[in-house]
Amino acid sequence: MKDIWNEYKILISFTLLYLIGAAYFYGTRGNLEFIAYLGVTIFIGLVILSTAHKSGLDHLVLWMLSIWGLLHMMGGLVPVGDTVLYGWRIIPLMDRGGDFFILKMDQVIHFYGFMTAAMVMHQLIAKRSIPSIHPGMLIFFATMGSLGLSAVNEIIEFLAYVNLTQTGVGDLYNMGLDLIFNGLGALAGAFWQQKRFKRVA
Repeated sequence: MKDIWNEYKILISFTLLYLIGAAYFYGTRGNLEFIAYLGVTIFIGLVILSTAHKSGLDHLVLWMLSIWGLLHMMGGLVPVGDTVLYGWRIIPLMDRGGDFFILKMDQVIHFYGFMTAAMVMHQLIAKRSIPSIHPGMLIFFATMGSLGLSAVNEIIEFLAYVNLTQTGVGDLYNMGLDLIFNGLGALAGAFWQQKRFKRVA
């Protein structure tokens, strides 16, 4: 643990700072949905850090993961007009009423998050693959891995929606648009990481 602290102390300190702030904010308001997300974020963070030396994830991706956690915590915390950051309607590219609206900050965060997840998947697969693996296969499996994680995320959101009286999850349109932006982000992350992989290979 000492080696991990010495190598990642700035990253760990940054992450702990916003997690403590989010825990205080959501805890004092009894927001069960985001308290659950906070617990999941802490668990995932501990797993990633404790296996960082074995996984070989680079510093860029680790920082991107931490920023993803920060955005997730800020999503239901930072007020924007009469809503919060997640609900911020940035540009009216498409508006069919209700939650069928593009572009919202929620969708940007989903894109960014699963772009990051695809980069993680790519690095994990590439490190353990045979040298001659086709780049297209790396991109495919990184994208599919990220989409699998995105499905887990949507399952968690659905369970929150049906079990809690108040959530910021949104309706079926919101879920569908989330999956679309998850997929676009996963593709972008897989292709970007493949370019980075070729430069260091």
